[in-house]
Amino acid sequence: MTPSAAAPSRCASSNRVVTRRQFLARTLLVTGAGWVAGRNRLRAAVDEDWIPLFNGKNLDGWTPKITGFDLGDNHLDTYRVENGLLRVVYDRYEKFDGKFGHLFYKDKFSHYRIRVEYRFVGQQTPGGPGWAFRNSGVMLHCQAPESMAKKQEFPVSIEVQLLGGDGTNKRSTANLCTPGTHVVLNGKLHTPHCTDSTSKTYHGDQWVTVEIEVQGHSRIRHLIEGQTVLEYTEPQLDDADADAKRLLAAGAPKLLGEGWISLQAESHPVEFRKVELLPLKA
Repeated sequence: MTPSAAAPSRCASSNRVVTRRQFLARTLLVTGAGWVAGRNRLRAAVDEDWIPLFNGKNLDGWTPKITGFDLGDNHLDTYRVENGLLRVVYDRYEKFDGKFGHLFYKDKFSHYRIRVEYRFVGQQTPGGPGWAFRNSGVMLHCQAPESMAKKQEFPVSIEVQLLGGDGTNKRSTANLCTPGTHVVLNGKLHTPHCTDSTSKTYHGDQWVTVEIEVQGHSRIRHLIEGQTVLEYTEPQLDDADADAKRLLAAGAPKLLGEGWISLQAESHPVEFRKVELLPLKA
């Protein structure tokens, strides 16, 4: 054994003998703890920058648009706040009748991260389409709500589709749907209307947290439990879609670099307990 490995050093404030190996181990432990504490402080500082879009009390800042009704008409109180939750509720409906709803936030955004906590509850409303069972969505880069036609079912947008399991079968969430739009996936123009993510299935009434990172028109990522489950680039208007054509004719750019955010109502009751946004640098 070499002298440097065996030679003891004596701590000035104690009579205990500490070997060099013990000294280095303790130094690394303290340094590591400091690094972890610094990282946690950074995370805490970032968390403080999240902006709550839903205040837990009322629908201030949000405006509903339901198919067949004027902007701002919250038909049969489809969207409401109860017990601190933003709820999509159909207890006053006799039949769904194609009354698709979208609740728009007042501001538009370009570069941001949005975090949503949601769960599906209860039974689907009579008359709702089969595909809408435990189905909702967070709509990104939406057209302006006032530009929607009265009978238009969905805003031209990028939809992060939220799905719940049926208790048996595999059914991913944080999928992609593209009303009036296309994206580029794996370097190629992607035109299918809906695309599954790689997420697991969430059965029952459990709360699920989804995050979406939006970088203008350059990239969009869907994340669950901190893991990317879907990623694509260049969201753009579909020039073969009638609603998108109207926007293009009015001068809208083909690439979608910004837009409004809305929460979907598609016939199955759903609850949101958190909707918050973290602005990002362009």
